[in-house]
Amino acid sequence: MFTGLVEERGTVTAREAAPAGARLVVRAARVLDGLRIGDSVSVSGACLTVVDLPEGAVAFDCVHETLRRTALGDLAPGDEVNLERAMALGDRLGGHIVQGHVDGTGRVAGARAEGASVVMEVTAPPEVLRYVVEKGSITVDGVSLTVAGRGAGGFTVALIPHTMEETTLGPGAVGRRVNLEADVVAKYVEALAGPYTATRGEQ
Repeated sequence: MFTGLVEERGTVTAREAAPAGARLVVRAARVLDGLRIGDSVSVSGACLTVVDLPEGAVAFDCVHETLRRTALGDLAPGDEVNLERAMALGDRLGGHIVQGHVDGTGRVAGARAEGASVVMEVTAPPEVLRYVVEKGSITVDGVSLTVAGRGAGGFTVALIPHTMEETTLGPGAVGRRVNLEADVVAKYVEALAGPYTATRGEQ
């Protein structure tokens, strides 16, 4: 489990073919503290398992399913990713509950300045957008954000300067595919209310 508060940006140094799919090697610093093989790390919003710890870096194996369903399949050496270690029991939950289970991908469609902040427009597929509500939470490339507005084909979020400095999001992300994870609370509410909604529809 994660919070969506990115600890640092890492840089992909290698992407190698592997029997399972692909191995990503990411240069990092802060997240390496206390990290062990077998630990979970959010890599731009996708929960991956540490399989190796070369000097100054961390390696992950991405299965074909992960490469198909997330934007990690687009990564190449030199690309930056958002990194967050799994939350420790007792930590402050500064963002929101993030599982690292990507629901779908969107694309950064635009970004406009509003003073020192930036309003970023993100397209989203219907299976993700159904859970998006104004002032609710959304995870974009592993970053916990508040939904500023919702439209027919996507949503907007407001980025403060700190977010743009510490993550891969901002004007430079326009045109890029991003990983999206809807608020898990909305998904549980839908699942629990589903039988009652169906019953009422039959009456």
